[in-house]
Amino acid sequence: MRDILVGVSGASGMPLALCVLRGLAAMPDVRTHCVISHGARAVLRAECGAGPELLAAHADHLYEPDNLAAGPASGSWWYGAEPAAMLIVPCSMGTLGALASGATGNLLQRAGDVALKEGLRLVLVTRESPLSAVHLRNMLSLREAGAVIMPFSPGFYLRPQSLEEMLLQTSGRIFDQLGLAHNLGRWAEKYTENEAKP
Repeated sequence: MRDILVGVSGASGMPLALCVLRGLAAMPDVRTHCVISHGARAVLRAECGAGPELLAAHADHLYEPDNLAAGPASGSWWYGAEPAAMLIVPCSMGTLGALASGATGNLLQRAGDVALKEGLRLVLVTRESPLSAVHLRNMLSLREAGAVIMPFSPGFYLRPQSLEEMLLQTSGRIFDQLGLAHNLGRWAEKYTENEAKP
């Protein structure tokens, strides 16, 4: 089993977090862990009209954001049969700043810090616009520390016809960064399909 920890911080983008968790739940060789911050719970109500149970329903394990004694807060927890990885979707600028400074205050931030120090895959799906110089410096700092900085930037080359299609496409790109197999569409496939048409 591959263990993936999904952190959900308090930025806009809860429908993407839900789409990603649904996708992970459908993968038989993935065990999903989830931490939903207090800020995320407020945004979840605003964007989806639901509480954390909406996301938790698609995770194998849920951890309270204030529980710094939970497994993901320790480096030894992360080592199993397959390499573990962490994804923060959406990643707020507050969470980004905490990770960049190493001054973490909750389980989500601490787990990200542990993933960095252990040299594990950490993908940050950032959500903010426009970006200040502080945000950009924090992103560069984290990239240099080994994190993948992946702003939520949907592509239009697959000609999405709905928000759901855009979310699925972005989920596929996230799964690529985690090394997870999927069939959510790629540029090369669309390009080949178009070339084959008379």
